[in-house]
Amino acid sequence: MLFKQQVLLRQKLFVLGSLAIGSLLYLVARVGSLDRLQPLCPIDGRFGPRGQDEIPLRALQFKRGLLHEFRKGNATKEQIRLHNLGGTRALLEMLNLHPAVVKASQEIHFFDNDENYAKGIEWYRKKMPFSYPHQITIEKSPAYFITEEVPERIYKMNSSIKLLIIVREPTTRAISDYTQVLEGKERKNKTYYKFEKLAIDPNTCEVNTKYKAVRTSIYTKHLERWLKYFPIEQFHIVDGDRLITEPLPELQLVEKFLNLPPRISQYNLYFNATRGFYCLRFNIVFNKCLAGSKGRIHPEVDTSVITKLRKFFHPFNQKFYQITGRTFKWP
Repeated sequence: MLFKQQVLLRQKLFVLGSLAIGSLLYLVARVGSLDRLQPLCPIDGRFGPRGQDEIPLRALQFKRGLLHEFRKGNATKEQIRLHNLGGTRALLEMLNLHPAVVKASQEIHFFDNDENYAKGIEWYRKKMPFSYPHQITIEKSPAYFITEEVPERIYKMNSSIKLLIIVREPTTRAISDYTQVLEGKERKNKTYYKFEKLAIDPNTCEVNTKYKAVRTSIYTKHLERWLKYFPIEQFHIVDGDRLITEPLPELQLVEKFLNLPPRISQYNLYFNATRGFYCLRFNIVFNKCLAGSKGRIHPEVDTSVITKLRKFFHPFNQKFYQITGRTFKWP
């Protein structure tokens, strides 16, 4: 293949930001601390006095043992619903199966980080991998979707950009968010409040909308901010729950949205019972599975709290369906 130059052209391809842990924003273009809450009102009297409101160290150790057994080979496709798989990373890696897609190796955090943004667009461009003129590059930065300044910044960079948003069932996403923080606390030998104590307001006994994991899961509130700058036609919604259990149909929808020739097939995706989720087959010699950390088992959450959260999210979900034109099977 002939080129005018002997080096690959670096393209400015601005891709994806995300909702951390399960919801994700992608940007695609072809161009040259949370305060701890005080113990709250009991939920049906099931919570104990202060001192019992925190998760003890290694509370998830037993469940991790179950996860180890789970990965020995007994997993089924239904069982992987129990896991907090990294939807953002999974989508990034799966799209990288396409020969016309190249992924950035790191999260850039350009549009959501003031210090990085002040370095200018050339700094961001240099963070992108090399690509051929016919390829696009994808980049994942978790806070893009929920950071107030990001839509305007991206609009100023490229108003015709395409956006992918990956979402999971909001209550599950909130618990996934909590689980990630909880594991971080455990690694530092710290205790942490139970999910119930964070998700429920201590004064009203209603859902605590000041809790970041809850706020992040109100998808329509964030999307409405984006719609001030971009029409809905520039968005595609990816079902993160379906991506875990049936990835191919979701990836084919993304290929179509990005005007990519269909290249990802069932050959490229195979269910690995040892790991409990799908792995990727690039060719006859190169396979890749997501890291073992991409399967966190959630702590048990009081059913009354789950019910309350689902009821809270329901009207927001209905509005999200109406705006995006895609309906999900969320409770």
